[in-house]
Amino acid sequence: MGLERAFADEPAFVPYLAAGDPNYEASLEYVEALARGGADAIELGLPFSEPIAEGKTIQNAIVRSLEAGMTPDRFFEFVEDLDVDVPLVCMTYYNLIYQYGESEGPRPFVEKAAAVGIEGLVVPDLPGEEAGPLRTACDEFGLDLVFIVAPTTKGDRLERMLEQVSGYVYVQARLGVTGAREDVDDATEESLARLSDWDVPKAVGFGIKTGDHAERIVSSGADGIIVGSALVDIVAEGHENGDSADTVADRLEAKARELKEGALRGAAGRPQPERT
Repeated sequence: MGLERAFADEPAFVPYLAAGDPNYEASLEYVEALARGGADAIELGLPFSEPIAEGKTIQNAIVRSLEAGMTPDRFFEFVEDLDVDVPLVCMTYYNLIYQYGESEGPRPFVEKAAAVGIEGLVVPDLPGEEAGPLRTACDEFGLDLVFIVAPTTKGDRLERMLEQVSGYVYVQARLGVTGAREDVDDATEESLARLSDWDVPKAVGFGIKTGDHAERIVSSGADGIIVGSALVDIVAEGHENGDSADTVADRLEAKARELKEGALRGAAGRPQPERT
């Protein structure tokens, strides 16, 4: 069943953190706090030096992680050290996947990811037209391959993505790069409508910051929410202020609960289908 099980019973809350931000031990504690707070799956960022899809908040998290010594092999150790009982997704860029191991190509990375417990990949810079080798490797080792669908993704490009996607579709709520916002873009409903014929969970990300945002997104028809920058902001603030890891973890857990509860409210407020 793969990642789809995270969406099976209720709207899924899928948080993101950069693995190793601001250091290895604190980051382990932060990811585990998100699981306690209600995460249904967790996206772990494997940092790459040129994160083209990310806004300043996550770019800074990636810098902190890299400066603390995060590498692909260290990332895999990190996953093994985590004590969580939710599916884990690796979000990274294709160059790291392609260059990993003794031979070029995605297979060695995917094999190792599966061995340590990763259940899916999100690769923001991989076009659907070039995803065949990675899709093949994911099929071989039982990983889902998640695509990001932007408001402008339409026509043949959209169909090619949706023919290869599994686990869930990452629906980009707005144009631009990642980052928490004060509002929710009205393009979300239009994006969800374009995907309505495809039988795969739709999780909306980019800009979700509060429980009210989560409620609105799910009430619009999303099967889940993806939240990164609002959580990374908590990590960054704690790091800058010299707060203890326990204090930051408590804040992350509380924010996770707020977001999950908002998603549940959104599901409860949806119109119920008429009984015949």
